[in-house]
Amino acid sequence: MAARDDQLSEDAVLGAALDDLGRAGTARGLALHGAVVQRLGDPPVERRWTLDARRDVQSVSKTVVALAVGLAEAEGALHREHPVDRYLPELAGPGTGGVTVDSLVRMTSGLTWRWTDPDADHPGDPARDVLGAPPITEPGTAFAYRGGNTYLACRVLAVATGSDVRDFLVPRLLGPLGIDNPQWHRCPLGHSLGATGLFLRTRELARIGALLLDGGRWAGHQVLPPQVVSALPADWVDAADHRPTGAAQPHPDSARYGRGVWACARDGAWRMDGIHGQLCIVLPRHRACVTVTAEHTGPTSDVLDAVWDHVVTALPADR
Repeated sequence: MAARDDQLSEDAVLGAALDDLGRAGTARGLALHGAVVQRLGDPPVERRWTLDARRDVQSVSKTVVALAVGLAEAEGALHREHPVDRYLPELAGPGTGGVTVDSLVRMTSGLTWRWTDPDADHPGDPARDVLGAPPITEPGTAFAYRGGNTYLACRVLAVATGSDVRDFLVPRLLGPLGIDNPQWHRCPLGHSLGATGLFLRTRELARIGALLLDGGRWAGHQVLPPQVVSALPADWVDAADHRPTGAAQPHPDSARYGRGVWACARDGAWRMDGIHGQLCIVLPRHRACVTVTAEHTGPTSDVLDAVWDHVVTALPADR
C-alpha cells in the first residue's frame, strides 16, 4: 500500500507540474498541444490543451529514420559504414564515394542540398540532386544539418530492404507500439520525405520515447535490439554552430548531435527535436521521458526551457 501511495503522490506532483507547464505555455505564447511524462514501470501522466490529433512531428522524423537504419543493419540488410554509392550507383555524383550511410544519419556527409519547395514538389529525382554536387567538406569530418541527408537515407533503405521506410517500420516498430496506419508525406516519386512529414499524436510519440528510455522494450517485449537504441546518443558530433531551435544564438542544448538526436546540456538527457516545439526528451538519470508537442512560432528552445523549468525539475529522483 505504501508503494501505491508513493506512486499516487508522484503522479500528483507530475500532474501539477504539467498544469504549471500549461499555464506557462499560455503566458509565454507557446501554443502547446499536449505533454506526457513516462517513467519506467509507471503509467504515463498526461495533459492535453488541444485535440490529440495526428500532426507533423517535423524533424523528429529524422530520429525515426535513424532507428530504421539501425534496425535494417541489425537485420543484415545494410551496413552503416557502406558508401551510399553501393546502394544508389546510378545516382552517384562527383566526390560522393566517401559518403556513407552513417554520415547521412549523423549529418556529416558534406552534402548541403536543401529542399526549397514548401510542399516538397520537385522536378526530377531529388536524390540525384542531393548527390549531384561534390561534398563541400570531406565526408565524415564536419556537421551540416540538411534534410536531404535523411531523404537520401530513406532511398538507401528502400533499395536495401525492398520497402519504403514507413512500410518497413510499421510491422517492426510502429505497429507493436499501437501506432496504426501512420502517414508520412512523400516526394513526387513516392518515397517518404524522411526528414519531416511523419504524422503522430502526442501520446504516440511518447510511446517511441518510452521505448527508447527502456532500451527498446515495450510492454514486456524487446521491439528493437538494444544496440539500435544505444547507437543514437553516441559518437556525438560537434554542432555548436547550428541553431536548430530558431534562436538568434546557439542554444547550449544544441551543441552536439548523435544519430538523429540532440544531446542536452542538462541532466545527461538527449532528445528528438522538431521545429515549433515537437520534443521527446529521454532522461536516463530520472528513468523518465518527457514528450511535448506544440505549434510555437518562435524558437523551439522556448518550449524546451519551459519543460525544464516546470517538468524536469519536478521529476522524482531515481528509485
